[in-house]
Amino acid sequence: MPSIRVSEEELKKALIQAEEKERRDPKKRWVNRMMKSAKQYHKMCPYYDKRTGNCFLKLGERCERDGKFDGCPVFIEWLSKKYDELKAKGRPLPMDFLDLTLAI
Repeated sequence: MPSIRVSEEELKKALIQAEEKERRDPKKRWVNRMMKSAKQYHKMCPYYDKRTGNCFLKLGERCERDGKFDGCPVFIEWLSKKYDELKAKGRPLPMDFLDLTLAI
């Protein structure tokens, strides 16, 4: 099977384009920052009920990820909605996950 060779210049160019694309999307950057911040404070999802195994964000439905919120689509969608709400109200975006509860 032939191998595909990528020159260093092409690789650098692709990395630069990926970084620029991420820089242009402030919503995605903020959501990623909140995820990292939440991981610092919580081992399991803060909206996961350990006793019943339900997700508070899905209004009591069973959590499919057993409380793991790294990459959880429900948690990411909730953060995206919070970003939109705060932007619509003209409020400053919190820099830390714990500050997010105060901004609500």
